[in-house]
This record gives sequence, C-alpha cells and structure tokens, in this order.
Amino acid sequence: MNKKKTIEVEAVTIAEAIKKALQVLKVKESEVTIEVLKEEHKGLFGMKGAELAKVRATLAAKP
Repeated sequence: MNKKKTIEVEAVTIAEAIKKALQVLKVKESEVTIEVLKEEHKGLFGMKGAELAKVRATLAAKP
C-alpha cells in the first residue's frame, strides 16, 4: 500500500507556509506538490496575520 504523505500548514504568508511545510517534511520544494488552500488576508490598517494563509503539501511519488 503506497500512501502519499500530505500535510496542511498555516502561516502569515503563503511563502512562510510553504517553508514550514518543507521543514516538517524535511524535503526540497521540487519533491512536493503545493496546493494553496487559502491566501492570507491583511487586517485593519494592513496589519499582517488577520487571516492566515494555508497550504497543502503532498510528497511526490518516487519513481
């Protein structure tokens, strides 16, 4: 049985969420498929982090 490893990560920006996911999975970006589930939204007066960005990272199948 070959299950794909998938995680979902939230962070202040999409780039930070991707970086976090790569650190958790201990892989390079070329080894995963990244899907943006939710973009970040700035709060009142443009403050960061009103709504976090969320990405799904799935390990690519190895040949």
